[in-house]
Amino acid sequence: MAQDIRDPAQGRSSTDSRQPEERAAAHPPRLHAVLPNESVDIGPERIVELARHAEDLGYEAVWLPDHLLPPGPYGRTYGGVYEPLVMLAAVAASTRRVRFGTSVLILPLRDPFLLAKQVSTVERLAPGRMILGVGTGWDAAEFAALGAEFRGRGARADEALRLIRHLHAVGKGPFDGPTYGFEIGVFAPQPTAPVPIMVGGTSDVALRRAAAYADVWQGVGLDVAGFRARVAALRTRTDRPIDVGTRISMDGRTRPEDAASEIAELGEAGAGHVAVSFGPAEGCAERMTALKRQWR
Repeated sequence: MAQDIRDPAQGRSSTDSRQPEERAAAHPPRLHAVLPNESVDIGPERIVELARHAEDLGYEAVWLPDHLLPPGPYGRTYGGVYEPLVMLAAVAASTRRVRFGTSVLILPLRDPFLLAKQVSTVERLAPGRMILGVGTGWDAAEFAALGAEFRGRGARADEALRLIRHLHAVGKGPFDGPTYGFEIGVFAPQPTAPVPIMVGGTSDVALRRAAAYADVWQGVGLDVAGFRARVAALRTRTDRPIDVGTRISMDGRTRPEDAASEIAELGEAGAGHVAVSFGPAEGCAERMTALKRQWR
């Protein structure tokens, strides 16, 4: 999935009068869909249906978010978050082509041995289609409730990524880290192919982590100029090929043509993929269809 990061200087002005499809023709971003996994009002079968719909429309990948114990004030927004790896197993078994992943899984809250086994198992259901997207979280209360230290979560995430890579590639000991380590043991089944790691986030620390470990980097909350700047910052940290992208929103208030124009501009700024969050489950399929018709 990785590819060369494009030169941000090659982007054109947002005042360009060409159609989005024309402006991004040289390097059109690939469309991804963020499924509405953050609602108390949607059943798990509906998420699977939307994943199949995205596949039928030609979206390259679908993503699910993660929260184990979200804060109370976000009740209707985050209160219904299904466990993403369990949901992705259902997506894997119900689709044939679309790629899928977590955007993002809160890595320091997960046991990396168990996570490596879960990811490998899901990948075996759909060889070559699983992407492990990770972040380090932001809610100290969520960490405290789970008995996890909020401070030092970045270092633990880095070690977890090294361990997961080791288990998937080597399948046995030894592994020696400051928190996790073992001498004897067999990890099986390993995935059929290396599972791409996506690192999400826009901070300097997230970019450092992406430069060190990621096959994919995904920003969030960035306008085109901000995305271009973050890609340039990532390029200063590594010359490895990393598929760079970002998330945007297209809820009921956004016109498909406006979303398509933003995607085209992000493509000119270097985006290899754009993950679109389509808002609530109600009307999600229709918005996915409308954008795909606009973006051809």
